[in-house]
Amino acid sequence: MSEELTPETPKATEAEPIKQRKNGLYPGISDELAENMKSGWADTELHGLEPIAQAAYTAARRAALSARFPGERLVVPAGNLKTRSNDTEYAFRASTEYAYLTGDRTQDSVLVLEPAGSGDEAGHEATVYLLPRSDRENGEFWLDGQGELWVGRRHSLAEAEQLLGIPAKDVRELPAALTEATGPVRNVRGHDAGIEAALSDKVTAERDEELRVFLSEARLVKDAFEVAELEKACDATARGFEDVVKVLDKAEATSERYIEGTFFLRARVEGNDIGYGSICAAGAHATTLHWVRNDGAVRAGDLLLLDAGVETTELYTADVTRTLPINGSFTPLQRKIYDAVYEAQEAGIAAVKPGAAYRDFHDAAQRVLAEKLVEWGLLGDLSVEKVLELGLQRRWTLHGTGHMLGMDVHDCAAARTESYVNGILEPGVCLTVEPGLYFQADDLTVPEEYRGIGVRIEDDILVTEDGNRNLSGTLPRRADDVEAWMARLKG
Repeated sequence: MSEELTPETPKATEAEPIKQRKNGLYPGISDELAENMKSGWADTELHGLEPIAQAAYTAARRAALSARFPGERLVVPAGNLKTRSNDTEYAFRASTEYAYLTGDRTQDSVLVLEPAGSGDEAGHEATVYLLPRSDRENGEFWLDGQGELWVGRRHSLAEAEQLLGIPAKDVRELPAALTEATGPVRNVRGHDAGIEAALSDKVTAERDEELRVFLSEARLVKDAFEVAELEKACDATARGFEDVVKVLDKAEATSERYIEGTFFLRARVEGNDIGYGSICAAGAHATTLHWVRNDGAVRAGDLLLLDAGVETTELYTADVTRTLPINGSFTPLQRKIYDAVYEAQEAGIAAVKPGAAYRDFHDAAQRVLAEKLVEWGLLGDLSVEKVLELGLQRRWTLHGTGHMLGMDVHDCAAARTESYVNGILEPGVCLTVEPGLYFQADDLTVPEEYRGIGVRIEDDILVTEDGNRNLSGTLPRRADDVEAWMARLKG
């Protein structure tokens, strides 16, 4: 990684990053060099740009937001860079709310919906506030650490307007404008401290939370663009799982990190990133629900629980889990446990349909798992009904059977209980169905041969008009099909 241009200055300031020098003061840069860098550059402005593919959808989403909060100023920031170490930053990922309403993914940006008039029916005028092209006259493009010479070209405001279908202004003017703004204001908190400071005397936590909740619930039902993105994410994820199976021998020679790196390559080639930290859990690590250290051994005879998802360039993620025999064949006990989880998932998926309660698929899967645990003698002489009443199966099932899916892997998290877990499914809802059984390595209440076995099977299910569709269904799930698929990929 190249260091930034360091001016010829006394040793006391040699290490000072130029990105920290503000107000146009750049000691050590000669007047001649500064003047030379102002000119001799081609005009790269882009003209006649077509709107982004989801422009019509983001406009509809903004219209729904406008109708919910008439007469109020609504502020939705994308967020800022976060420091990873000293003068390097984490890769930027725009806030879900901002990207959902604009289709834009650039840092420091803010969407503002201004009331168009005094009446409740007047609606809003949307403006997206962005960083404009780097200024070559004052040297910012090559002297500032976020100038375009360092981090690449960004769209001009005129280009952004064409792409997003929203009027664009310089975001550096926004804090002052917000400070002077009058009337009711709501802001999506937690993304931009500067915007929050400018609005500190104009907003309340309760009103801002109402805005966040609305935007979360708006994503419960996906539009056609979102469904297509989730299909794309699932297809790329399936290819990532195939990649992993093909290199399991290399993972055995190294560690779980080879699996992690293999899937990450697919995510970066076909999408924006992974949608969440990949769980590449071999052996007893599969009993740790969120095993993301991925530094353990991969051994023939053990199971690999791979929970991973590709995030598309438009920030929609898949969330898929398969539990695979590392050597390609299940042992009889592994297959017994796997088949129980598969049967539970089948029951859960069958319960996903329009008009069903959200909780139905969880209840259906849990009942199957409780039946299996009772059948295996792990709960004494208790009946299935008593086990479910007391929740005793949860020692080994541990988690809920699924969650909403979309731009966030655990999507719609701010939605109200009555709209989400106590809600009714309708076409366009996308959720995961992911039952599991986990027998901890130190669990003395189960036979020794069970200990250290963890199995989860997870798919992304879209509610349709007449039932559901498994978006990740190209990956095999039945034990026999899994073994045949692995044999074919390993050649």
